[in-house]
Amino acid sequence: MEKPVNNLTNSSLLSTFKKSCCIFLFTMLSVCTLQAQQKELDSGRKYTINSITVTGAQSFNEQTVIAFTGLKKGDRIYIPGEKLSQVTKKLWEQNLFSDIAFYVTNMTDEEVDLELYIVELPKLHEVTIEGKGVRKGKRKEIIKDNDLKPGVKITNNLLNTTKNYITKKYQKDGFLHTDVKIVTTPLQDSSGVETSKDMKIIVDKGKRVKVKDIEFEGNEQFQSGKLRRAMKKTKRKNLIRFWKRSKYTAAGFKEDKESIIKKYKASGFRDARITEDTLIEVDKKNVALKLKIEEGDKYYFGDIRFIGNSVFTDSQLRQLLGIKKGDVYNGVLLQERIQDESEPDADDITNLYQNNGYLAVRINPVEVAVRNDTIDFEIRIMERNLFYFDHVTVVGNDRTNDHVIYRELRTRPGQKYSKRDVIRTLRELGQLQFFDPEQLSPNFVKVDENNGLVDLEYSVVEKGSSQVELQGGYGGGGFVGTLGLSFNNFSLRNIFNLDTYKPLPMGDGQKLSLRAQASSYYQTYSLSLTEPWLGGKKPIQFSSSFSHTVQYLYDYNSRRADKSKSFTITGGSLGLAKKVKWPDDYFVWSNAISFQHYNLNNYNTGLFTFGDGYSNNLAYTIGISRNNTTVNPIYPMAGSDFSITAKLTPPYSAFNSIDYKALNDERAAQEVILNDPNANSSQVEDARLRRSEIDQERFKWLEYYKIKFKGTWYTRIMGKLVLRTNTELGFLGSYNNDRGVPPFERFFLGGDGLGAYSLDGREVIQLRGYPNQSLSTNDGSTIYNKFSLEVRYPVTLAQMASIYVLGFAEGGAAYDGFREYNPFELSRSAGFGLRIFMPAFGLLGIDFGYGFDPVLGQTEPNGWQTHFIIGQQF
Repeated sequence: MEKPVNNLTNSSLLSTFKKSCCIFLFTMLSVCTLQAQQKELDSGRKYTINSITVTGAQSFNEQTVIAFTGLKKGDRIYIPGEKLSQVTKKLWEQNLFSDIAFYVTNMTDEEVDLELYIVELPKLHEVTIEGKGVRKGKRKEIIKDNDLKPGVKITNNLLNTTKNYITKKYQKDGFLHTDVKIVTTPLQDSSGVETSKDMKIIVDKGKRVKVKDIEFEGNEQFQSGKLRRAMKKTKRKNLIRFWKRSKYTAAGFKEDKESIIKKYKASGFRDARITEDTLIEVDKKNVALKLKIEEGDKYYFGDIRFIGNSVFTDSQLRQLLGIKKGDVYNGVLLQERIQDESEPDADDITNLYQNNGYLAVRINPVEVAVRNDTIDFEIRIMERNLFYFDHVTVVGNDRTNDHVIYRELRTRPGQKYSKRDVIRTLRELGQLQFFDPEQLSPNFVKVDENNGLVDLEYSVVEKGSSQVELQGGYGGGGFVGTLGLSFNNFSLRNIFNLDTYKPLPMGDGQKLSLRAQASSYYQTYSLSLTEPWLGGKKPIQFSSSFSHTVQYLYDYNSRRADKSKSFTITGGSLGLAKKVKWPDDYFVWSNAISFQHYNLNNYNTGLFTFGDGYSNNLAYTIGISRNNTTVNPIYPMAGSDFSITAKLTPPYSAFNSIDYKALNDERAAQEVILNDPNANSSQVEDARLRRSEIDQERFKWLEYYKIKFKGTWYTRIMGKLVLRTNTELGFLGSYNNDRGVPPFERFFLGGDGLGAYSLDGREVIQLRGYPNQSLSTNDGSTIYNKFSLEVRYPVTLAQMASIYVLGFAEGGAAYDGFREYNPFELSRSAGFGLRIFMPAFGLLGIDFGYGFDPVLGQTEPNGWQTHFIIGQQF
């Protein structure tokens, strides 16, 4: 007979324990003796453990279990006593067993034999999740978040937490009636012993609950419609509002109730509160919400005093606060002017202090008096110590060299702490495009208030910075294919160090680009190298490029390129750009010298007025640009980016001895002959040849000036919804009207730019909704302007791929001169699209644009046009 010593009672033990027949018979013959022992057990007596055995264990070694209990032969313990209770509790806490019990198998006056009976919890073998609408990604998330790995013990706690997790997760998404069932199925080995269990999770998320109506009671100051509009997360069903579907979630409703109170407080109603909110279940798919509001009285600001400020004067702080006595009380505005938590670089009082070294400043607005409808405030400031940067480090850059990062830092050891400089550093690191902008973060490793020192660590996550461009399209009458390689974090100094090839020498921030574009009758090759810090000491960018292009005439008889008739362009450029500190340190001044040599060999196409000869294009380009967009250059959410450039050639006509007026008059005379229907063929041929010779002389050295402006502004509408506003203008002019504007460097408007090669130095301007280059004449335009509005919303901004959707409306026009220029007569379009940025391939996308106006030579609207975007940015 056995005795459960961890749960002893005065009742008979005959039916409680199961042991060998000998012990059972012996016990039956010794009832009196047993009863005497029972009395001793009930009162607790000390025994020496003679032996310990473990039964019921399947996968655990007996000695391992005994060792874990801490009990061993020879120990003196009380039975019953606290020691066995502690051991039992210790075993329960392991979450490995479903049953634990100590039994006495034999007992003498001094010794006792113990048996530890344990039943293991079942192990998890496999998990399956079933349910309509439960996506694969969601299933993986459920398994990962609940640690449902093979071999884990199946406890009641595991079952309950898993069920609650799934239920709450779907309820957060508006599925209020989600039902989760978990079924476990035992698995047995060949001998019939249970080894593990399969788990099946059945999810019935039901229908997403929508909000049929939102009613308000007690609102006199605001109409119900205005209060509903203040609720951003909880919306009524509305077929017109396709961008924000109706759904009810407890978290969203809670946030919206706070938004309603904020709206009241922003209008002076400091004491406004929601006294009651009721959720009414209309049916399984719809709920109605009812809110009772107590508006309270309207208040105004009274006296506002600053207490504790010694660094800045009252007038300085009052000017930044922007609130004066008599203004309608606005608690939201007051908090934003003191510390705007929604904008890290906001123009508020806390940032004023933190940008000047006072990292630990504390500012609290305190109501000191309420007089009728007027509230007096004290803004109490604890300025504390002035802080300086002590140690500034960077972690996570396993590819980019340290010096490339440290030269971009605006926070240096020994400098006075500035929050503005920390934010600016994050922007500069993001603009490098070597790191994931969503994971850039400053970590305050140590803040020593006694000594006024702060250790700052920037955490970066490298992303792929090299890109491959694969592009194809029809342009100029044939298929054009493009292959481009861009290494945006190249290391030129390690090019001969084979140990640095991974697979290429990287990490010094230089940009190396190789590009080839070809078809059966067209080839172009280009190479460029950019060094952002020339000499490594100052932010002076050096750039160089070389390109070669050859175009052959198409022979319609042989259907091949005629290589005896060619047009080649060979050119290069050198440029310097420098960051300047005036008007502010976002400005960049740039200078470049470029040269192109155009050579025509029997190339009579009508594109140029001469088919044999050459032209040289030596130009100097000067520009100023300013870019203060936010950290992520792929998806800016604030700031602007504009540039003004002027490309100028020397005014050759001012100092050479050529009489361009005489040449122009002679050319006009040749045009008369060419247009004379009575001229014979010999006269026409001579006139055509002479006109060609004149134009060859006119354009032997190109003479022009080219002015361009481009401005882009990013405005956050709400959340991550961004409005991009863009305007562009270009003008190509001549110094000498008799010499005229050259046939090169012209603007071609329309389309997406695919297949647009630089045959004649042309510049292709994208305008969606129209075919490529369809809004300019065949000769190109000398003036263009373009305006664009684009609304963007991100699907994901992850490191591997940034994806956003967009809708656009834009318009533009191209002109042959100022006489035709009319900025209000535009070719208009609208549409929508998608962008995907992957580090290895750059920007990819597709746009569907509708052209509301006809292209040249047509009278009907152009209609829908599809554009594939590869390696371009609008």
